[in-house]
Amino acid sequence: MSDVAGVSAGGKPGGLSKGALSWIFHQGSRDAYVVLITIYIFAPYFSRVLVGDPVKGQATMADIATAFGLLTALTAPLLGASIERYGPRKPFLIGILAIMLPLLMLLWFAQPNDGPSVAVIGAVLIVLGVSYNWGDVLNNSLLSRAAEPGQEPLVSGLGYAMANGLSVSLLIFMMWAFVLPGAVDWPGVPAAPLFGLPTDNHEPARLSGPMAAGVMLLGAIPFLLWTRDAPRTGLSMAASLRHGVRLLIDTLSNLKGHRDVATFLATRMLYCDGMTALLVFSGLFAAGLMGWGELEMLAYGISLSIFGVLGGFLAPWLDKTLGPRRAVQLEIFGCLIVLISALGMGRDRILYFWSYDAAAHAPLWNGPLFRTLPEVIYLGLGLLIAVFVTAQYASSRTLLVRLAPPDRIAAFFGLFALSGTATVWLGSLLVALATRIFQSQVAGFVPIVGLLLLGSLGLFLVKGGGREA
Repeated sequence: MSDVAGVSAGGKPGGLSKGALSWIFHQGSRDAYVVLITIYIFAPYFSRVLVGDPVKGQATMADIATAFGLLTALTAPLLGASIERYGPRKPFLIGILAIMLPLLMLLWFAQPNDGPSVAVIGAVLIVLGVSYNWGDVLNNSLLSRAAEPGQEPLVSGLGYAMANGLSVSLLIFMMWAFVLPGAVDWPGVPAAPLFGLPTDNHEPARLSGPMAAGVMLLGAIPFLLWTRDAPRTGLSMAASLRHGVRLLIDTLSNLKGHRDVATFLATRMLYCDGMTALLVFSGLFAAGLMGWGELEMLAYGISLSIFGVLGGFLAPWLDKTLGPRRAVQLEIFGCLIVLISALGMGRDRILYFWSYDAAAHAPLWNGPLFRTLPEVIYLGLGLLIAVFVTAQYASSRTLLVRLAPPDRIAAFFGLFALSGTATVWLGSLLVALATRIFQSQVAGFVPIVGLLLLGSLGLFLVKGGGREA
């Protein structure tokens, strides 16, 4: 087989195939939705403008995450097990696109006083969250078919690197085209927003939905054309569901025979719940804690997405150097230390103990954003979190590929999705409760610290996933 197919003539891993590259692009185009909608742009807009209060908004978004986390936990494992018996994943991914694209377009109409209610937009976000997670199960189950043997860590890491790269491009375009015009007099920046788009009714934030939809559609085209799908087994969908139920029961019962996979999946329930909550609420936290608006949040998202690319490249290096299990532990521990530091930040304080009076200090520079020392330090901490979070997702996926039986990879990726979502409702619920009880965004993040700590310790019980010879 030639290098184009991904394997050299001598049988060693060669260049990435067209199918692998298409899978990487598809992963990146799907994850742009996460960056634009759930983290940096639309979710903070939903909290700050549509809900109208950062603390109440964080609690509301936690309720939304709880809802789609529960729905995913109840359905994703069955989906993974059933699709293993049915075969092809692409028809279902097309169906998921048919659900997500119109709903993403609908977010354009989410205006404060003349649009769908907060309850309607919340329902839309729940459906989008469940649909995205279903797509994740299907897309992840094709990783081993897209990549040649030995290339899984590279393809997995590059998928997340592509996600951050695409997101950076979209965020930069939004800032350059719609937010900076009229706000700064910089060379190369248009004098007015492009296409005559006004910005007095939060149009840049609302535009994030249609932009995510367009990128998702473009990324699906090469994936549908060139990435290898699983072959048909000849079973109908109804028969596949019945077989899927039996396979899921059998897989769950046979976890005793796969102790390390079971321990890993149970442990991942904890740390992935913390990572997901951190990811979902990080934009809300930054906007509320630091008082940042759309310009700052765009710049924050751009910066973190750029550094997230480094996480996508860091993961395969750590996987090969330390083995994916130790790589995940290191990535969680790094994220934990930086998160604890970030909780001690504010516009008027630095790392818990140092107060800061902006009126008593000259701005660090004369630009339109990040002018104070606390803002710059908080930005730096966010950059480190982006690296560790991205690397952890990639290394965790590689660890499952190393631990799971090859003939049940889709079923175990269903359990993988379950381990990432079965308790995400609990993490979101704890965030909501802590935020409401203490009326503090910082207090709402304390449960995330506990989940990460427990998850990092639990990985010591997993055997396997070490360095390959």
